[in-house]
Amino acid sequence: MKLHPLHLWSFIVAVLSFSKIIRALGAEQHEVPDIRWQPRTEPPSQGTVPSRAQRDEFEDLGGHDAVHAIWHRLQEIEDARRNTSSSYQPRGLIGSALDYAKIAFRLLFMNSPSRDHALSDRQPSAVSGDLARSINILKHAAALDDSDAIFLLAEMSFYGNFSHPRDYPQAFDYYYKLASSTGNNTAQYMLGFMHATGVGGAVKRDQAKALLYHTFAAEQGNIRSEMTVGYRHHSGIGTARNCDKAAHFYKKVADKAMAYWRSGPPGGRNLVKEAYRWADEAGGVYGEGASVSSSGLNANRDRSSHASTDDIMEYLDMMVRKGDLKATFSLAKMYYENRNSRHNVRKAQRLFIKITKQYWDKQGKIISSGPKGIDRIAAKAAAYIGRMYLRGEGWEQNYEKAATWFRRGIANGDPLCQYLMGIMYRDGLGVPKDSLKAASFFRVAADEDIAAAQSNLGILFLDQGELETAGQYFELAVRHGHLEAFYYLAELANKGIGRERHCGMATTYYKIVAESVEEIHSSLGEANQAFEKGDLETALIASMMAAEQGSEAAQANAAYLTDVQTPVLNLPTVPIFGSTLKRPASAVRDAALALIYWTRSAKQANIDSLLKAGDYYLSGHGTSNPDLEKASTCYHTAAEIHHSAQALWNFGWMHENGLAVEQDFHMAKRYYDLALETNSEAYLPVKLALIKLRARSFWNTITGGKVNSIQAEPAETKKSRTLSEWIAQFLEYADEELEEGGEGTGLDDLELESAAFGNDAMPGGDESYYEEVDDGLVETLIIIGIAATLAFLVYYRQQRQLQQRRAAEGGRIAQNVPGPVAAAAAAPGQAAVPLPTGAPQSQQQEQQQQQQQQGVMEADDGGFFPNPGDPDYAAWAAGGVGH
Repeated sequence: MKLHPLHLWSFIVAVLSFSKIIRALGAEQHEVPDIRWQPRTEPPSQGTVPSRAQRDEFEDLGGHDAVHAIWHRLQEIEDARRNTSSSYQPRGLIGSALDYAKIAFRLLFMNSPSRDHALSDRQPSAVSGDLARSINILKHAAALDDSDAIFLLAEMSFYGNFSHPRDYPQAFDYYYKLASSTGNNTAQYMLGFMHATGVGGAVKRDQAKALLYHTFAAEQGNIRSEMTVGYRHHSGIGTARNCDKAAHFYKKVADKAMAYWRSGPPGGRNLVKEAYRWADEAGGVYGEGASVSSSGLNANRDRSSHASTDDIMEYLDMMVRKGDLKATFSLAKMYYENRNSRHNVRKAQRLFIKITKQYWDKQGKIISSGPKGIDRIAAKAAAYIGRMYLRGEGWEQNYEKAATWFRRGIANGDPLCQYLMGIMYRDGLGVPKDSLKAASFFRVAADEDIAAAQSNLGILFLDQGELETAGQYFELAVRHGHLEAFYYLAELANKGIGRERHCGMATTYYKIVAESVEEIHSSLGEANQAFEKGDLETALIASMMAAEQGSEAAQANAAYLTDVQTPVLNLPTVPIFGSTLKRPASAVRDAALALIYWTRSAKQANIDSLLKAGDYYLSGHGTSNPDLEKASTCYHTAAEIHHSAQALWNFGWMHENGLAVEQDFHMAKRYYDLALETNSEAYLPVKLALIKLRARSFWNTITGGKVNSIQAEPAETKKSRTLSEWIAQFLEYADEELEEGGEGTGLDDLELESAAFGNDAMPGGDESYYEEVDDGLVETLIIIGIAATLAFLVYYRQQRQLQQRRAAEGGRIAQNVPGPVAAAAAAPGQAAVPLPTGAPQSQQQEQQQQQQQQGVMEADDGGFFPNPGDPDYAAWAAGGVGH
């Protein structure tokens, strides 16, 4: 039989892959350096202080050098192991087959019992061979108070580095010894972490001691402890809430974060965001459709972000091949801005240059025969090309070429080019340093809503002492989440510059800045890598470290891994037709720890975590006994404030069974119906619950039970009401609210909305017609009624005055007394004096005309307000409404 070359190639690939699998499986055993040093005397026993002679012998025999040699050699081996065990994504039929073969090999020959138990139950495995000999050397050096050996043994015991088994109690002892003898801030941080979490059962949870050790480390500049202490004072964990202390420690981290960001190329470092919730990638903690992260407004969001990005880039690549300029620019931008495996500056360069070649020739002259509408796209591409030259990304840093590309983009009005050119003039990069020119470029870009330009313009105004204008630009920039603008607003609020000091706002802004620069303090990147590789224990430890620093995503992830509640039906997922993320088994079933992190995550507006906390209180997990009142508060808050369908269903179930609330079948039905209205995917559970509820309600009715059964809904016909009835109902309702509010409900802010309605029908129900009338409409009707009454009274007064004047005029005519027309011609305070009989006729006619005009004015004078017959009367009456 003739062997096809493709078959031979497949066989070679399979052999190489199988050998790679064998090497990966055996990568846990490493060679250690051949250290010839051996101690001549026995190390001092534990708890005793080594003598001076023992220390001198250790130093004379090169003990320190041996410790350092072991450390460096083990670190080299660990780095090599990490490089060879990088994450691998199978591609193609052969790659997928080999990946499944590796999984099958592990299941058949390398399978081990489930590790679904607490970390404290684990027994450290024994070490042997060269690793055991090296550890003995390190232990001897540690007994002689060698700080490097103590630290190395502590790290190996805690993290399981260099194939050393994890031993949390042993790690705690080493960290404690190191912190006590040298005051090492890393050891103090680790002691604070272990006291806070009780990880591995090494020590009992003690939040006060955790805060103490973290404070010691933070005062020495340990950035992780600074984050932790700031968060604890901000949230009141282990101590009372203290805004000033929280702002103090968060400011320390924010200062370091800004220094790190500014230490990068012009324009600041590109920050990588590692924080995301693992549960959301699988549809949420309650599963697809039941969790808030995958229902409601989030129902159409693609949880598989990697697959979504791949699909988008594949589509754009197809459009690029067809010559679509917009698709070319979008794909180049994705290659440049993505900070993951898809980040490819070279491909972005080629695509940007492909666009600009169709608009400019080599001399920079515009090509008149270019495609229609290419001018704006070419200007945007020029901005990115110039930015790469400015920052030295993909090309060697060249300020002259950067300025050339920016000027080309500015000629076409590109705002990003304006901003970057302002950076060059501000810092004097290849051009003379000129703050005025920089400000002019920043202003143009800021008017186009470039956040970085708005922030830089605010800094220039701040330097000139124009605090109000600077604050306005900073506030514009924070709308887009600009890091530097948040920092300056925090500084202004904390120091009370140009405004009253606001500690809460300053703390919040400092916290945002600190959490944005994850590279300098967070372990989220390590946690994500471990989770993707299936190393749940390492993922849990790293997540808890970030969670203690206040990261909401890390808190949710740590709670997700320690969750004790599992689905009733947990079907395995096989990724045959696509990449799927299977819900992992809990790395540690620790209900108390899970409840702590669910609660902290819920306080940072995670609705699913709030529901989980309610579930734990309801079932008694993590607490000594079930706490129905706290469970009801969690569900009620999620239902009324956040409109969670799951919370509405849970609250309906509590009404059905009379848990923490009065048993009421009718109210239970209302909550079930609201759950279905909130989320259409709740159709099946709601319908099943309603079937059971109606059966229970029917049985309660025929047996004369005391529970309020389901009542028939009132008819849609509404009873008409008069205005007086509406006003009476409004006053009665206001009096009831005033009486209830005067007594005080004792509820917190999250329950005020529900307390306003009590156990009555939900707003918008069918209890009465008035309940469907909006409060604003009722107030408007009352105001219109009052205004109409006032207008009627004014009109009545004017008519009455007019009648009185007519009666007085008739009396004067009967008595031959000069009327108002004749009296008006006289001087003020004097009677009208007729002209002599012999006066000229023109003078008599002039006096007669004046008397007639004065008479008309007197007759039209209706007082301070216009007469009803006056054209201005309608405008006057309308202007009085609402004032």
